[in-house]
Amino acid sequence: MSHSFAWVIMPDHLHWLVQLRSGTLARLMGTVKSRSSRHLGQQFGVDTPLWQPSYFDHAVRHEEALRRHALYILGNPIRAGLTSQWDEYPFAWCRWSMR
Repeated sequence: MSHSFAWVIMPDHLHWLVQLRSGTLARLMGTVKSRSSRHLGQQFGVDTPLWQPSYFDHAVRHEEALRRHALYILGNPIRAGLTSQWDEYPFAWCRWSMR
């Protein structure tokens, strides 16, 4: 079980700010990768690996850092030149209003 705070899907990777409520990060990532690969493979007829075998994680140790990390995540499409404003990018979400 997990609780999402923010996420953004980039063309070649995913940023996800998530709190584990049970289980391990390895199990959560395995489930996400497996289910998304299976669904997208069926939807689009793709039969090639979708994800790299590893992932990068960073522990947020203080509650006040959550919003700062969420802002960083939402800024990724802007830094990549995909949009000029985070709320115009269709593949992003945050639990806090950033206005």
